[in-house]
Amino acid sequence: MKDMIAYCGLDCEKCDAYLATINDDQALREKTAKLWAELNNAPILPEHINCEGCRMEGAKTVYCESLCGIRQCALKKGVMTCGGCPDIETCQDVGAVISNNPDALKNLKG
Repeated sequence: MKDMIAYCGLDCEKCDAYLATINDDQALREKTAKLWAELNNAPILPEHINCEGCRMEGAKTVYCESLCGIRQCALKKGVMTCGGCPDIETCQDVGAVISNNPDALKNLKG
């Protein structure tokens, strides 16, 4: 499995926060912060948009670092991703991600 697959199965290499970070793209940071602030009804600023990947060492967005329940659960259970969790079939949290992004399940099984 690729290192850049998040615990939930999303591909970090396709995430705007990751792309803005590795390319030091301030315009993408601003665009992403605005969109995420609207979607989450939260005060997300461009300086919050820095991430080097969910399972990688380095910078993470505030959400990914400490608010993502899926990441916290996977770390607690010691699984590489939710694909290695025996509860994946009944987990509503990862189920929500998979229902919104079917490629996430492919990534978890691949």
